[in-house]
Amino acid sequence: MMVGLVGYTWAGGVGALGFELTYLMGTALLLVIFAPRFLLAGRRWGYVTPTELLSRRYENRAVGVIATLLCLAFLIPYVSVQATGSAYLMSTLTGGGIPYQTGLLFTGVVIAVLAWWGGMRGVAWSDAAQALVMVVTSTALLVFLVHQLCGGWGALFTTLESEYPALLTTPGPNAYFKFPKFLGLTLPWFFFALTNPQVSQRLFIPKSVGAARTMIWGFLIFGFIYTVICTLFGLMAHVLYPALTAPDTVMPTLLAEKAPTIAAGLISLGILAAAVTTANSIILTLGSMVARDIYKAVGGRTAAEQKEMLVGRIIILVMAAALIAFSWRPVGLIVELSVLSSAGLLALAPSLIGAFFWRKATASGALASMITGGLVTAALYFGHIYPLGQWPGIWGFVCTSVTFIVVSLGTQAPAHAGEFFDALDDELREKNIIRA
Repeated sequence: MMVGLVGYTWAGGVGALGFELTYLMGTALLLVIFAPRFLLAGRRWGYVTPTELLSRRYENRAVGVIATLLCLAFLIPYVSVQATGSAYLMSTLTGGGIPYQTGLLFTGVVIAVLAWWGGMRGVAWSDAAQALVMVVTSTALLVFLVHQLCGGWGALFTTLESEYPALLTTPGPNAYFKFPKFLGLTLPWFFFALTNPQVSQRLFIPKSVGAARTMIWGFLIFGFIYTVICTLFGLMAHVLYPALTAPDTVMPTLLAEKAPTIAAGLISLGILAAAVTTANSIILTLGSMVARDIYKAVGGRTAAEQKEMLVGRIIILVMAAALIAFSWRPVGLIVELSVLSSAGLLALAPSLIGAFFWRKATASGALASMITGGLVTAALYFGHIYPLGQWPGIWGFVCTSVTFIVVSLGTQAPAHAGEFFDALDDELREKNIIRA
């Protein structure tokens, strides 16, 4: 957000705010609906990963395998942008003294070491610490720069209205956020909390439904505050740097040239910590998915926990190498690469929704929809094909949804699907989440 969203606002104006708020609204809705179900299902049946839930619910190990492979493929761009943003930051702050590739290697090594050593507890503690530091320091810096460099809030918005009015309207400068693009960006982001396994896995963790509610409220409040901060940074930066050509370098340039040294240092450390913990959470989730849903499940192994953890740690190293290779030459905007990941992961949405809300949903429907949606999205994205002007994620979601429904209607539901629904409904009624 502090690199990508600031740059996106600098380029497209307040449409970026709408894009990010749509994500927050989608997250709120999905977490309210799904967080209790994930938590209670995990407690009852011992699920550790969302793909393990899919395998057990559809009574087919191949469902978990395909879902894991889909996540491995499409999360590489998202985990890579964490390293890309950090490398941009280090290169810009040092005036090129730390080349982009050197910063990338350094970040990749730090991500691998901390994921291997710190685990999820390390991610939780560093998340909490960097979030507090970032929201305090970024708010203070924003207020300071607006008053020192722009003459106050009134003067800033007067300048925007008179010189850059398109930034305050949609679709923004040069129709930056035309509706097809806005829809193509926001639909995958809307389902982010459900389809991104590093988020849905955390829904198994809270000690109670009440703790889950606290987690959701904390995330939404922090997310809203930080979204507004980043958007205001982007608008202010456009006034200060209207001629920059690379949006993702806007915030690093602002920190390097305008911010007091201490503030720039603290915010930079916060950005690096956020990038590392985000990448760590993704890599840790993927490691556990490969260990449980491919190594253990496919081989029919009753592996000891230590061996299962070793497999997960090997995946940590593989993913760290993959993110460095993918980011060696930066491609595209950070935000759009993130959306590419979420667009591909939309192929998981119908299977996850059906797992909790459609008794007729079948393993064949889940497998066919994930494969179809993933292939269609990837082919359209990498082929730069936009049928009828709509983005690949839209077509991928349509294809995966239709395939899931049609194939499920034509195949047999799992033998114990009814027991899954009845047991989970009993748990939800007991916790007063649904009424009898």
